Amino acid sequence: MKGSWGLTRKILAGDKTVESRWYKARRPPWNAIGRGDAVYFKDSGKPVNMVARVAKVIQFSDLDPRKVGEILQKYGSGIGIEERDSRKFFEAFRDKRYCILVFLKDVREVEPFYIDKSGFGLMSAWLMLDDVGKIRK
Repeated sequence: MKGSWGLTRKILAGDKTVESRWYKARRPPWNAIGRGDAVYFKDSGKPVNMVARVAKVIQFSDLDPRKVGEILQKYGSGIGIEERDSRKFFEAFRDKRYCILVFLKDVREVEPFYIDKSGFGLMSAWLMLDDVGKIRK
């Protein structure tokens, strides 16, 4: 996650209870994440430092600007979007066609560790694994 946005701190503090992913095409974790799964978080360039469990997942498709606005209005505070920033996020997401909302629970810090993203692509923001130990450095 982009460190300057402070989203990992918001997750740890309980101010962000929903992780959202917005796409123009279906990409992981679309149809690949479910209740009980573990999600590890890190800021860009930093080690993984927390984990949460998935409480629930909601997926939206065929989005248009109106639907994007409705999602942001209903779930924006859980996503961690402050009212003063809502227009900025709407502009960033207005042309996305898909949205995944991952509701988080049982958030806790973990002993920090770095990961090796070889084979996933340097820009991969979401990695799907059956064992996080496979990418620990």
